[in-house]
Parts: sequence; structure tokens; C-alpha cells
Amino acid sequence: MIQIGKFNSLKVIREKEAGVYLDGTPEGILLPKRFVPKCTSIGNEISVFLYHDSEDRIIATTQTPKGQLDDIVLLKVAEVTSFGAFLEWGLMKDLFIPKSQMRNFMRKGGEYFVKIVVDDKTGRLSATEYFEPALNNETLTVREKDEVQLTIYRKTQIGYEVIINNTHKGILHFNEIYRPIKIGDRFSGFIKKIFYDREKGKTLIDVAAGKAGYIRVDDEAETILELLRSQNGFLPFNDKSSPESIYAHFKMSKKTFKMALGRLYKERKILITDAGIKELS
Repeated sequence: MIQIGKFNSLKVIREKEAGVYLDGTPEGILLPKRFVPKCTSIGNEISVFLYHDSEDRIIATTQTPKGQLDDIVLLKVAEVTSFGAFLEWGLMKDLFIPKSQMRNFMRKGGEYFVKIVVDDKTGRLSATEYFEPALNNETLTVREKDEVQLTIYRKTQIGYEVIINNTHKGILHFNEIYRPIKIGDRFSGFIKKIFYDREKGKTLIDVAAGKAGYIRVDDEAETILELLRSQNGFLPFNDKSSPESIYAHFKMSKKTFKMALGRLYKERKILITDAGIKELS
């Protein structure tokens, strides 16, 4: 079965002047000529995003939207009308948000968090601002150390409030941030801690960017080795280097950097000196 608002892997069943038709429906789904990959032929499978065109037909594209069905994303308003607004989401056809699904008046050029949904009346993809009540930590779908998708939602006094897997809310503390971020950014992270706050009477979730534990250390150790080899086996950094210089060069926290160095040192792959780190042959 095909999924509207998602990427689908579909097979080319025929070629026409307008483009190619893909399987998935009895009449086939058009992938317009401008989006057909080079050297495409009948029988090839193509990964395409499906949505409805202005004539309510299912259409395919190889463009990547800023969000898929059920995603919560920050989108810019392209046009405001008396019955709603159109949002830029990376496709030729803008995403519509009905006036009834706006929390406040939207202005052209403004950016707003919305959830991508299927409109109950039309069956088309649309947007809504009324998603926050569904974000709760009462029934959890995640555990500590799980890898998750994070969306930066708003800034607080202790860090950034994030949306976790479009389902829960969490906090990315300032001391866990080692690169510039802004509202609306989306990236992978992991669940660092889940705990119940008796004073607030609710479950709170702390998150961090990247991967958890030894999986992350293994990846970063390999990154350090690759950088060493690109610099003739020496880098002027060690465990006494500043967190800022480490992040600027290695794109990792000082804590992770030190753990990765420890791993490489124990494996006798590097030598740590006052001047820096040296790869051992």
C-alpha cells in the first residue's frame, strides 16, 4: 500500500511525454518529467514522496519536503488568504493550513511550528498549529539511551525545550550543546535521563545530541583517527585543550573527545603528549 505524505519505493510501469508512471494505483502515479532521474527505464524502482496536486490527483516527486506526515516542523508563510495560509515546505505546491487550524493570525514571511496531518474533509495533506496537547510524557514510547529525533522548540532558562519523535517533550540543557543551534533545527539525539519531578507533578526527559555511550565514542574515535591521517599523523590537541577549540576542530564535546582519546590510547593507536596527539604505526 502507498502512503500519502511519506516516501514510497515504487516501480516505473510506463513512460509518457509528461514523465513516467509508477505503480501504486490502478491508473498509475505520475512522476513529472522534471523529477525523473537520468537513465530511468521501465522496471526501475524509485523512492518518491507522494501528495495531491491542485486537481486532487496523487502525484510523485523526488524533491525532499521539510517534513513528512505527522512531523512537527517550523515553516515559513508564503501567502495569507481569508480562508487560511500557504506554507513553504520544500515542494512546488505549498502546504495549506486552514484558518480553523491557526492558533493566531499568521503573517506572510513569519515562521510557525505546525504538524503535518491529513485533512479530514479533503483527504489532502495540510497543517495544524493545534498539536501541543498531544505532546505528553504520561505514556512514554522511549527509554533511556534510545536514539530519537529531536526538534528544537523553544528556549528556556536552563536550555532548549525539544520535541522528541513528534510525541514527547524534553530538555536539551545548555551544558549539552556544543554547536550553534536555532529554533526549528532537527537532528538525531538520545534519551539521557527520564525522571519524575514531584514538585511539578510530571515526568521530565533530559536529552543529548548525537549517540549514546560507547556507540558515540567508537564513532568519534574513528573521526579522530581519520583527522590524524589527513594531517600526517599529528594534531596539536590533547585532553587539556579548551572545549571551544575541541568543538571547533572535531565537532564533539570535550568529554566525548577525552573518552575517545582514552579508547585510542588503550588500543595503542595514539600517543598523547604535551604538544598534541600522534598516531602510532
